[in-house]
Amino acid sequence: MNFRGYSDKAIATDSQIKTEQKLKNCQLFAIQFPVLMINDKTVLAIIPARGGSKGIPHKNIAPLAGKPLIAWTIEEAKKSKYIDRLILSSEDEDIIKVAKQYGCEVPFIRPKELAQDDTPGVDPIRHAIDTLPEKYDYIVLLQPTSPLRNVDDIDGCIEKCVNEGLPFCVSVCEPGKSPYWMVTLDKKGLMHKLLETKAVRRQDLPTTYAFNGAVYVGETDKFLEENSFITDETAGYIMPPLRSADVDTMLDLKWCEMLMKV
Repeated sequence: MNFRGYSDKAIATDSQIKTEQKLKNCQLFAIQFPVLMINDKTVLAIIPARGGSKGIPHKNIAPLAGKPLIAWTIEEAKKSKYIDRLILSSEDEDIIKVAKQYGCEVPFIRPKELAQDDTPGVDPIRHAIDTLPEKYDYIVLLQPTSPLRNVDDIDGCIEKCVNEGLPFCVSVCEPGKSPYWMVTLDKKGLMHKLLETKAVRRQDLPTTYAFNGAVYVGETDKFLEENSFITDETAGYIMPPLRSADVDTMLDLKWCEMLMKV
């Protein structure tokens, strides 16, 4: 049986053969190049999750409010209007199994040398870009340790980056304590202001923002050139502190679970 359902003995006209070939080409194109969703740009989202966490054993699949930690990121990413493809980068069999259960594609297994304690965070992203045969205009990094980040945060960061023609956009939030009220201590224990300001009231301090690790968006070519999402051309996408929790300890997990119940 051939592509259109004719038997092998059926006689196909030249027109039928050409039509069949066009349909095959269209199908192959659709597989290799996902539907363009935002300004004719393709978007690849990567969830990096290694298995060697120290603070919480198997942190990325630790239970949180009835689901593995990584599941919260997968489910929100799958709701995105703009992500054409969502993949996991991991060397760990258990994490890979859980990710697949929640519908995340695992097109390769990350080499163990790229899953060490001292592996730079950008290396698994470069590996994913280099390994996939398909090329994408933008990449989105979604760390599984930000379970409270939702699809609006993901799509909002993508929109800001693409629609405003920015090479990079990274999520930030206002910190709990202003760096203008922070000090360093010298060898004698004497304090030195971290940042100078004449403000004496909290309300008069300049507004500051901190990276929250939830969403990183960038042009693929620019990322490969800079080897970072953080440059002088990186814009900030502001997220509320309550959705900016970053899980590193058991206390963080408990805090996130409590916030989910509010």
